[in-house]
Amino acid sequence: MKTTPKPQIIDKFGREHTYLRISLTDRCNLRCFYCMPEDGIELTDKSGIMTLEEIVSIAKTFRSLGVDTIRLTGGEPLIRKNAEWLIRELADLGVTLKLTTNGIILDKYFDLFKEIGLKRINISLDTLEKSKSVFITKRDYFDRIMKNIHTAIDQDFDIKLNIVLIKGVNDMEINDFVDLTRNKNIGVKFIEFMPFKGNEWDWDKGVSKEEILNIVRSKFGEYKKLKDPKHSTSTNFKVPDFEGSFGIVSTITNPFCAGCNRIRLTADGKMKNCLFATAETDLLTPYRNGESISDTILNSIKEKKFSRDGMDVEMKKEHYEQNRSMTSIGG
Repeated sequence: MKTTPKPQIIDKFGREHTYLRISLTDRCNLRCFYCMPEDGIELTDKSGIMTLEEIVSIAKTFRSLGVDTIRLTGGEPLIRKNAEWLIRELADLGVTLKLTTNGIILDKYFDLFKEIGLKRINISLDTLEKSKSVFITKRDYFDRIMKNIHTAIDQDFDIKLNIVLIKGVNDMEINDFVDLTRNKNIGVKFIEFMPFKGNEWDWDKGVSKEEILNIVRSKFGEYKKLKDPKHSTSTNFKVPDFEGSFGIVSTITNPFCAGCNRIRLTADGKMKNCLFATAETDLLTPYRNGESISDTILNSIKEKKFSRDGMDVEMKKEHYEQNRSMTSIGG
């Protein structure tokens, strides 16, 4: 029986970091405007991207330091060549393995996921309207994505839909998404619009947690507050008698940083202590030089700031424009 190593990645606020998000690639087969800058991004040269073997080895180091959960992200993680081999190897580490995907080629992996026990899948879906999907993603994959979502639900995967809310774009669909939970045991997760390099963020385009709840109440009446899992990034609710639930990721209006246990590893091997962190720690170079990276990880986490990389009160353009675009961080 495999045992989980004791958490060792502890910041100066006493937070134990046991959750690692690994970006497998900075490439994506969609071009969502809130994630990918209008002019695209400068893709990392292949030699600067972690090989699959390097990802597994670095993940093993994190595992030895107490990480017990790994989420695969991108870009779009499933377009990474030989992703199946990598997913099998990571599953063998004895962690809880999760996935965030846009769902386009999800059907190619259902059998693998059932075999290795990967159950928890977050699928990005910002609209239930095909024409609007083409506007947001600049690609026409809506029908394929919806088919794969329904198949995943029918095959009893634990599905959450990630919806980035932008005023005037998809906020009028909030109750349509909640209505999806009426007869299906799924979660819909509303995410406040967040600022990254090149995505022309303006909070006037944002929809707050309070606004979302008022909109839900206007149609469904009073909702039930659920007990949030430990370290949850969302505040979770349920309409009485509905099978599923809905949650709100209120990064802007109600940050949840106090219980943060997450670390990010970018596709080019940089450790980010926070989604909004401008500083990064290079793990790939010392790894390739044959050096131990354990102390590097432990020392890096000591530099983590308490909330939103120091943007405790407001989101400052001079700060977040020094960050990466979302697609090159990992969703």
